[in-house]
Amino acid sequence: MLFSRRSGQPEYFDAERPAGEVAEFYRTLAKINRLCRFAQPFQSRLPKLLGESPEQLSLLDVGGGDGLLADLLVRWAGGQGWHWRGVNLDTSRQALRLNRSCPNVAGSALALPFRDGGFDLVVSSQFTHHLAEPEVVRHLREAWRVCRRALMVSDLHRNPGAYAALALLFRLAGCPREFRRDGLISVRRGWRHAELVRLAREAGIENPRVECYFGARILLLARKTR
Repeated sequence: MLFSRRSGQPEYFDAERPAGEVAEFYRTLAKINRLCRFAQPFQSRLPKLLGESPEQLSLLDVGGGDGLLADLLVRWAGGQGWHWRGVNLDTSRQALRLNRSCPNVAGSALALPFRDGGFDLVVSSQFTHHLAEPEVVRHLREAWRVCRRALMVSDLHRNPGAYAALALLFRLAGCPREFRRDGLISVRRGWRHAELVRLAREAGIENPRVECYFGARILLLARKTR
């Protein structure tokens, strides 16, 4: 029963915290994200999702925190001989101050301050589980509105295997107590396949595709046809 329904338990870092704590959180998160290769699902799926001509495009990372994902994707694209331009959006100015790699925008994922079709690609990673379902619908609707070509969302898959694996990883990596606690709450606030499909359809996304990625993550992919 623990994983049959999403947890509504708040996370410690959902609220504003001292700058030192926020910086430590993002240092630890970057370490865990690199160990888990959190950019790899995007790198493996985006070329096919985008179809022809991915060589030059603009991308927006919604809820990107310190900008790590946008930076990794832009540098990875450069290694393919492509020229991608990234923008990082988050509500936390403390997190945005940690980003030195691409332009920052302070704003809400529920009301993106961009025109329709303003970015070729919109991505989001490990963000939607922080939201209640009505907010997720607004977030996805806004992301779909401002993307011109494609949308890809990656988040945590809610299951006991992922929970146990992360609990062990956090211990072995020596993560701080509050980080460990938040990370495990995040799994319990994550998604199942049917939930994410339903929310994407409520947001008006055309032909959403949802798939699990090695049991620990769940991906939402959609491409605009007009």
